[in-house]
Amino acid sequence: MANHPSAEKRNRQRVKRTLRNRSVASSVRTLVKRVRTAIAAKDKSAAKTALSVAVSALDSAAGKGVVHPKAVSRTVSRLSAQVHKLA
Repeated sequence: MANHPSAEKRNRQRVKRTLRNRSVASSVRTLVKRVRTAIAAKDKSAAKTALSVAVSALDSAAGKGVVHPKAVSRTVSRLSAQVHKLA
């Protein structure tokens, strides 16, 4: 347990940051899952709209440091290829 005021503050900051990051990561996973379910259902229009929402959320998460930028790039690339293949 933290004994110094500065360590106690860092602990409070860590808890807040962890909750915020967990929320962002969870919502990103949900949006990516929506794209994948639309792809599995072969619904091209739903997949395209879900993809645009997911890409925006992924880019935002990468900007905040929640997800690594290269992981975001890889995910967007793979999802885009799968949506494009539905045509």
